Amino acid sequence: MSSGIDPYDHLCIFLNPDGTLTRFWTLPKKKANPIATIGEPVVSKDHTLNAEKKTHVRIYMPTIKLPPNDDTRIPIIIFYPFSNWYFSMWDTESNDRIASELACQVPAIVVSVDYRLAPENRLPAQYHDGVDAILWVREQALNPNGEQWIKDYGDISRCYLYGHGTGGNIAFFAALEATRMELEPLKIVGNIMNQPLFGGIVRTDSELQHSTDPLHPLCVQDLIWELSLPIGENRDHWYCNPIVEGPHTSAISKLGKCLVIGFGEDFMFDRHQEFITLLMRHEVQIEALFHDSGFHAIDLAVPEWADAIVESVKDFIAEAENKP
Repeated sequence: MSSGIDPYDHLCIFLNPDGTLTRFWTLPKKKANPIATIGEPVVSKDHTLNAEKKTHVRIYMPTIKLPPNDDTRIPIIIFYPFSNWYFSMWDTESNDRIASELACQVPAIVVSVDYRLAPENRLPAQYHDGVDAILWVREQALNPNGEQWIKDYGDISRCYLYGHGTGGNIAFFAALEATRMELEPLKIVGNIMNQPLFGGIVRTDSELQHSTDPLHPLCVQDLIWELSLPIGENRDHWYCNPIVEGPHTSAISKLGKCLVIGFGEDFMFDRHQEFITLLMRHEVQIEALFHDSGFHAIDLAVPEWADAIVESVKDFIAEAENKP
C-alpha cells in the first residue's frame, strides 16, 4: 500500500550509526520579541526550562492593558507544539503565529514548550519535559524572583494543557502525571488535545483508507513510532496506544475537562474516536469537536483553520470558566 516510499527520504532525515538523526528539513525561525512596539498585540521572551536537558520555554503575553492585580489576571496555557517526535517547532514562524494568536485571542499567557526530540531522547523523556513545564510555571508564580509576566498577570489556578499532534499526546500523559502530584496552588482546569498522535498494531479503517496519504503514508507513521518508542516496544505500548491497559489507566478518571479536536480526513480519525470512547468510559467530562473535512495538521498549512481552532480553544476556556 505504501511500498516504494522511503520513509527516511519522505521525512528528510538520515539515521546515523550512533542512533542520532541528521535532519535536512528546516522551517523559518522566529526570535522572541520581549518589547512591544506600537500595534504589536503580543510580546514574547525565552527562558531555560532545564539546562541539563537543554530544554526551553517561550512565553507569550498579550499587550492589552492589564494592571498587576488579582482581579485582572488571565489564564495560563502550557502549549506542547507539533513535532512528530523528531522535529523541533517551538521557535518556528508557524508555531509563533499559533501561540501569539492564542495569547491575543483568549487572552492568556502562553508557555510554549521546547521538549526533547527522538530518537536521541525516546519516550517518556517528552512526558518528563511536559511535567517540567508545569512545575516551572508553578515555581515562577511562587518564587519572589520568578518570571514577572507570570507573577504579575498569570492566574496559576486557571492553567490549561494544550497539545498539537504529538504535543496532544504529551498533553494527555502530562495531565495524567499531574493528577498524581501536589501542585496547589496551581490547578489544571482543562486539557486540550488537537489531533493527538496515537497508533496501534492493528490498522484502523481510517489508516487503511489513507495508507498512501501524500503527507503521512503508513510507512512514515510506523517509522515515527519506531524512532520514538522505547527500544524493543511496539505500537501497542500505551505511549502510542492508550487504549491498551497500562500504568496510566487508573489516572484517566481523574482528568479535568477535556477538548479533543479532529478532522474527518485525518488518518487518525478512528484513533481519535477510540480515544474519546476511552475518556467517556472513565467518565471524563469531554467536548469533542470534529470537522468533516481536513487532513492531519491542516492548521499548520492553512491559516484559516489555525484561526478556527484558536477560536474553539477560546470558547472551551470561556465555557470552562463560565464566561459568556
